[in-house]
Amino acid sequence: MQWASWSAFFNMGGYAFYVWFSFGLTALCVVWEVISLRKRSKAALRLSKILAQG
Repeated sequence: MQWASWSAFFNMGGYAFYVWFSFGLTALCVVWEVISLRKRSKAALRLSKILAQG
């Protein structure tokens, strides 16, 4: 697709709310998943250290 201006690009042919909301929601979900994975990874490492010590 080609747009005449940046304003037309951000407007997305009148569907800007739906398009940008979906991009934002997807980005939020990806960030949430990364944070969640880091927390679970740290917890698993902590548990494995505790179990290894006996």
